[in-house]
Amino acid sequence: MTVPALALEHLTKHFGATVALDDVSLEIAPGEVVGFLGPNGAGKSTALRVALGLLRPTSGAVRVMGHAAGTAEARARLAYVPGDVALWPRLSGEESLTLLEGLHGGVDAAYRARLIDEFDVDVHKRVRAYSKGNRQKIALVAAFASRADVLLLDEPTSGLDPLMERVFRECVSEAAARGQTVLLSSHILSEVEQMCARVAMIRSGRLVRVATIDELREHASVEFDVAGVSGDVSEVAGVTRWERTSDGVKVTITGSPVPLLHFLATQPVTAVRTREASLEEIFLSYYDVAETRG
Repeated sequence: MTVPALALEHLTKHFGATVALDDVSLEIAPGEVVGFLGPNGAGKSTALRVALGLLRPTSGAVRVMGHAAGTAEARARLAYVPGDVALWPRLSGEESLTLLEGLHGGVDAAYRARLIDEFDVDVHKRVRAYSKGNRQKIALVAAFASRADVLLLDEPTSGLDPLMERVFRECVSEAAARGQTVLLSSHILSEVEQMCARVAMIRSGRLVRVATIDELREHASVEFDVAGVSGDVSEVAGVTRWERTSDGVKVTITGSPVPLLHFLATQPVTAVRTREASLEEIFLSYYDVAETRG
């Protein structure tokens, strides 16, 4: 069997009486891009810091390519980009890259040069003259050029403009195609939706759901705006919300749309418009359920 690129095994972390992570288990395969979703304080950054070996778990473990987090073998296979990169102000971008590469132990020089060009960053300037976005670019260049087996990216596009966000997405796609694994923590759900096949949702230190984007959509709501309906739609199976409009009805269903379509076949329908729930709406619906369950 293939060893998971990254494995969180019943990971628990306490800070005094505060439970930051509570029995979190997650396996990510080589070449997989997984979105790590949750609001501030949910436990995402704590999990990443344990994976980096910066924090020790209270119980459980993290393994990187089969090696225990914090060991030299695990660190050599990881690259990390935080959401607010802190570099050495007196050094140039080039010198900063050299230091970061030395910490990791290797770099693809040709790919590094290409990344510098594509991210459009002047590596001859001193870091103290960089904007937040340019500091992010230096960290991203260093991470991708390392060709690390596992990339831990914590809000990595913070400060980037839309053009550079597109370059970032292309880099992630190339990394996955080479067999590298990416765990992407992001508040930009459209970004996650474009790049990730699976998402792991975390709330108050516990995983709420791990699923593919397609699986989430299968259980998501679909909104129908139907003109020319006069019958009672409220009793149709799957209907969770409905309201009359000036020329018909607006209906929200969860699950299969077949019962609603059968109902509409009996009506003098003149127009139908549909809208699937976005990843953001799906994400929020899971949090609403988790909040209700307490």
